[in-house]
Amino acid sequence: MRLLVVGAGPAGVSAALHARELGAAVTLVEARQVGGTSVNEGPAPVRTLARAARLVRDARSWDTFGLRGKAPEVDVAAVLANAERVARYAHEHKRMADVLRGQGIDLIDEAGPARFSDPHTVRLEDGRTANGDAVVIAVGGHAGRLRVAGAELALTYGDVRTLERLPASVAIVGGADTGCQLASIFADFGAAVTLIEAAPRLLPRADEDISSGLADAFRRRGISLLLDTQVRRLERTPAGIAVHTEGVLEVEAVFFAVGWPSNADTLDVENAGLSLDRGYLPVGDDLRTAVPHIFAAGDVNGISMLVPSAMHEGRLAADNAVLGTRRRFAHDVVPTGSFTDPEYGSIGLTESEARACYECEVGVVRYEDLLRPVADGRPDGFCKLIVESRRRYVLGAHVLGEYSAEVIQMVAACMAANLRVEQIAELQLAFPTFTEAVGTAAQLVVHRLGIAPAAPSWNTLLPPA
Repeated sequence: MRLLVVGAGPAGVSAALHARELGAAVTLVEARQVGGTSVNEGPAPVRTLARAARLVRDARSWDTFGLRGKAPEVDVAAVLANAERVARYAHEHKRMADVLRGQGIDLIDEAGPARFSDPHTVRLEDGRTANGDAVVIAVGGHAGRLRVAGAELALTYGDVRTLERLPASVAIVGGADTGCQLASIFADFGAAVTLIEAAPRLLPRADEDISSGLADAFRRRGISLLLDTQVRRLERTPAGIAVHTEGVLEVEAVFFAVGWPSNADTLDVENAGLSLDRGYLPVGDDLRTAVPHIFAAGDVNGISMLVPSAMHEGRLAADNAVLGTRRRFAHDVVPTGSFTDPEYGSIGLTESEARACYECEVGVVRYEDLLRPVADGRPDGFCKLIVESRRRYVLGAHVLGEYSAEVIQMVAACMAANLRVEQIAELQLAFPTFTEAVGTAAQLVVHRLGIAPAAPSWNTLLPPA
C-alpha cells in the first residue's frame, strides 16, 4: 500500500519513516523545508536565542564568584546569525532530506501548499499530484493573531529572526509559554518589556505555584506585568506602536503570542470529505478523522501541541494506516520545559487538578535548601511532587528554577516506569545536583505518609547557605 503524508515536521517525518519500516511505499509532501516549525523557526532557533540571553544574564553574576571583567554587549545581528546556524544544522549536517530519500521515501519538498482534490489525492502549486491509499495529515500550525484593529502592526515569534536591531521597548501580548519565553529573552537582552495577559495569571494552565513564582521572578527582573488585561487595538505612532488596553502603552515593537491555530485551512479539506472544528481537524483516539483512511497527527489536530507528542502521534498514525490497527494515543506522561529565566518544567496534573480527583500528598523542596543551586548562585526555585496517597503513584510534578526542563525529565521516567514514591525516595542520585530535589521531595512525601522512618535526609543536615 502507499501512504501519503502531507507535512514534514516532527509528526510527518515520524509517520513517513515508520511507515517505511512497516513496508509501505511513502510519498511525503512538504510546502517548505523538511523539519517544520520545530527545526526551522521554533524551539531549535528560539532555544539558541535563549542560550545567548542566559549567557548575558550569567555575566551579571560574575562578581558573586569573584570574577572581574567587562560584561558582553549584545550584537543582535550576530546572535540571530547563530540562531540561523542552528536552524541550518538539520539541513546542512544532518541532511534530513537526503536521509528521508535514502530510506526510499518519495520526498516532494519546497512544493508550496498542497490542496485536496479528492479523499486520496492532493494537488501541488505546480500542477503535480500525489496520492495514497491512506493519508496522514501533519501540516502543523502557525502563530495566531488577535482580531483587533491594527493587528497587522504586531510581530510574532517567527519575526524575531528578522530583527535588524534590538527594540528598546517591547510589549508581548500573551502570557502562556511562548509569550513568557519571548519576554524573558528580550529582558535579558536589555529591552524594557511589558507582558500583557488576558487571564488573571501568567501561564493560566500551569500549576498555580509555577504561575505565581514565575510572575514574582519576572517582576524582580523589571518585567512589567499587565494581567487580566485585554488589548483593544494597536495604533502606529511616530515613536512606534500604541497598545490600547484600559490605558495606552507606547512601545517600539509588539509581539503576539496568542495561540497556535492549525494550517489545515490551507488544504481544501472539504474536497476530502472533512471539516474543521475551531480550525483543527477532529480525530478519534486512534487519530482517524471522519474519513476512515485519513489520519491527522501533530498540531493540526489541536490535542497536545508538543514536539514529542507529534512524533508519537506520527508513529501511531502510521501503524494504524499501514497495518489497519486501532492503536490509541496516550499523552499522560509528556514533560514540558521552558526557555525562560527562571526555567520551569511540568508534567501530569497540577495540584488543584489532582486534589479535585484524588486524596494527595504534596512535597515541596526549595532550591535554597540544596547545595548545588546555592553553589551555582541560583537558590531561587523549587520542586513540587504530587502523589496519590493510597497507591502512592506520582500524579504530577512542577519545577521552577535552573535546569527545570532537565529535572522534569527524570520525573517523567519515574512516572512512565510506574515507580511508587517510596521507590523514587530510595534512588541514589548524584550529589550535588539539581535533580536531587526530586528525590528529596519524594522523601518528604514518604515521611508524611508514614511509610518510612522520618529520619532527616542528607540535605537537611547541610549547613544553611
